[in-house]
Amino acid sequence: MGRYLIRRLLLLIPVTIGVVTVAFLLMHISPGDPALAYLGNRATPKAVAALHHKWGLDTPLWQQYCSFIAGLATGHLGDSLYFKTPITTLLATRIPLTLLLMFMSAIIALVISVPLAVLASLHEDGIADLIVRFLNALAQGMPQFWVGTMLIVYLSVDAGLFPVGGYGDTIGQHFWSLVLPSITVAIGITPILVKSLRSSMLDALSSQYVEYARTKGVDNHSILFKYVLRNACISGVSVFGISVGSLAGGSLIVENIFALPGMGATMMKAILTRDYPVVQVCTVIFAVIVVIVYLLTDIAYSIIDPRVRLQ
Repeated sequence: MGRYLIRRLLLLIPVTIGVVTVAFLLMHISPGDPALAYLGNRATPKAVAALHHKWGLDTPLWQQYCSFIAGLATGHLGDSLYFKTPITTLLATRIPLTLLLMFMSAIIALVISVPLAVLASLHEDGIADLIVRFLNALAQGMPQFWVGTMLIVYLSVDAGLFPVGGYGDTIGQHFWSLVLPSITVAIGITPILVKSLRSSMLDALSSQYVEYARTKGVDNHSILFKYVLRNACISGVSVFGISVGSLAGGSLIVENIFALPGMGATMMKAILTRDYPVVQVCTVIFAVIVVIVYLLTDIAYSIIDPRVRLQ
């Protein structure tokens, strides 16, 4: 296990470099000028050239790339072109919000998915199963921006149960303001989790070891949780790990809808203003989060099922 963890952590280095390279090239080859976005379309060529020199955008592309890689290696991430503050200071308060949003979304998705999958698998082709599959298909076709807007209209504006936007000032307000955004993100990944768990549980229920347990007189409760659900969780954990990318992508949309000052909203603003350094740093952070979750997913395999060995 120790050697496996070290090997996977070392693989994080080339993955991070690859993500940085792709993000760097995409931002620089895409149309648009950060100086014009900052100064406005009426800016003079002299003012644009001066800003290019100040930001180091007049240097060769390879030199800008090497400077950014050196900054990542030393921890000096530079300054934001648009926000005019050090990137570390800018993201220090925004990263925890995004991580908390992803964590709450994952918990809500599990709380919704597991009971629905159990209910559908225990009543295959019955009314309960048909209702779950219908709701699953309905949720799969609803875009996150629409779900977030509907939750704001009915639960915030009409009912007044939740804040329309913002993050609040106290810890309680922080958690309460993230309830609707977390539900919005969770609905985006719940359908695939329900579908995967239901399919795996149906396979487990029809397996020989479950039939053998029933012939031995094992009660249904033990069969469900000790034999069926535990084996079905293996594929569920895999799908859940893959869905983390959706959680990260969902934060980009949801944070803007609910006016949350998180990393996703900051990255979106940086993309629109051509703030290269902020976009690249946010991309690296999201990539590292996804890779770490994939690593934890592999470790979870061996914990859930002792037959799985990490080679």
